[in-house]
Amino acid sequence: MAIITKITRQKNNTERYNIYIEEAYAFAVDESLIVKYQLTKNKILEDWERDEIVFDDEIRKAFNKALHFLAFRMRSEYEVKKKLLDLEYGEAVVLEAIQKLHNLGFLNDEAFSKAFLETQKKTSKKGPRVIQQELKKKGIEKSLQEEVLKTYTEEDQTQIAQGLAEKIANQQSSKTPRQVKQKIQDTLLRKGYSYATISKVIEEIEFETEQDEWEEMIADQGDKIWRKVSIKYTGYDRKNRVKQALYQKGFPSEQIEMFIEKKELEEDGD
Repeated sequence: MAIITKITRQKNNTERYNIYIEEAYAFAVDESLIVKYQLTKNKILEDWERDEIVFDDEIRKAFNKALHFLAFRMRSEYEVKKKLLDLEYGEAVVLEAIQKLHNLGFLNDEAFSKAFLETQKKTSKKGPRVIQQELKKKGIEKSLQEEVLKTYTEEDQTQIAQGLAEKIANQQSSKTPRQVKQKIQDTLLRKGYSYATISKVIEEIEFETEQDEWEEMIADQGDKIWRKVSIKYTGYDRKNRVKQALYQKGFPSEQIEMFIEKKELEEDGD
């Protein structure tokens, strides 16, 4: 049992008060707790009452920290809990603050997951596999992950993946169809789309290359390969290695033979 001998307002935070017991600083509380617990000078506090007030104040501080954290964007319960624990609030305090956030509608994993899905679809163009992995990292239960991802229809996935594929195809116009297809596949796999969706998307893109385009592409890529291989090889070995490298990039045999013949003629001319 102790007696409050003084209550003073803090200079740097006018909504908090310092409580003195037996003329010595004991603890600080929010203004709302002054009212809630009717704290006044000469009030007698039992030990359990003091512990309850301090615990309540910790909950309020954790709650306010969580609100600040949530002000930037929506968060999952796991993210908020981890943040508060990292700030070294006790487990019991954090659980109480989390419950208060739930009761007031500031935390809702279902609403968070739905909003997260829409954001990832629209801004990052991600597929369901990557989105599910990210929801898992944010502590969303598997059943809720699956429920939310059901709204990501195959039609939506195909449409978004198609847009990505067409963008890649336009950016890779100096590459062979095989190279472009590989780039599209690698990108869409990394984004989290299934092989079925990727195959469907690639089938719908036309990869027609005119003669002059082949010549321009092989001149650009072939010259680099020729110079690199020529550092170590000559004659048949060089010719064979250049041919294999160009074939792997998707160049037709006819174009490869014409290119190599041209390079050999250039050397003979020198």
